Amino acid sequence: MRSFEISQLLANSRTSDDYYSEFLRVSSMSLGIYRLAAGRQDLQKPHKQDEIYVVQHGRAEIEVEGITQSVRPGSVVYVPALAQHHFKEITEDLEVLVFFAPAEGD
Repeated sequence: MRSFEISQLLANSRTSDDYYSEFLRVSSMSLGIYRLAAGRQDLQKPHKQDEIYVVQHGRAEIEVEGITQSVRPGSVVYVPALAQHHFKEITEDLEVLVFFAPAEGD
């Protein structure tokens, strides 16, 4: 078993210059924190894995395959594997839990 506190994961990710900080990897999934500053452009490309985003802080829009939706703390977004997607109109610094299944890069 592994246990995590979201507040501590977010605090740890803020000390890094990386946009993405992975905190769990097993063969069936990986999890991390994705951070984008307000006004920043999201340059991510489609992934080979299904993804779930759970917004912890911030406000933005996410565009998935041409469909745009506003997101805020508490928003949960599913993005299927290989779907074109990115965050845009980031009006408040964005911090998002990201779940990849299977593990990203596998």
